[in-house]
Amino acid sequence: MRLTFTCVGRLSREYEAVWRHYEGLMRPYADIEVLEVPETPLAGGEPIAKGKEAGALLSLLRKGAYTIALDARGQQHSSEELSAFLADKKLYGQSHFQFLIGGAAGLDDRVLASADHRWSLSRLTFPHQMARCIVLEQSYRAIRIERGEPYHH
Repeated sequence: MRLTFTCVGRLSREYEAVWRHYEGLMRPYADIEVLEVPETPLAGGEPIAKGKEAGALLSLLRKGAYTIALDARGQQHSSEELSAFLADKKLYGQSHFQFLIGGAAGLDDRVLASADHRWSLSRLTFPHQMARCIVLEQSYRAIRIERGEPYHH
């Protein structure tokens, strides 16, 4: 299994530690690739920031990957439902998943339109750096659930 995380911005030191923890746990299960694009300041307005970030994100889409965009209006999944969703995609030959994670303003409509699936982590709003860590953690949890392995972290 291959997971590509295409993200706006870099992780701060605090979130980096969380990321590294779950990245280490994922090593036996998946190859992980992280692609980052610069975050655009919101001073010019959210539409302008999202538009600038969109071009960079779209240029990094991996051909053949099943693309999942984080979107507040997307479909919500329980951990078990996410596990079943990914397992179903793998059953039909998908082994590469690409997660698109926007910046503070979210993702531009062009990026959302390019995705195969839109995923909402919750009705709550999370900082994008935290969302990135949650996506990795939930991917790890999904794999463990699919394999029938215990999860206690």
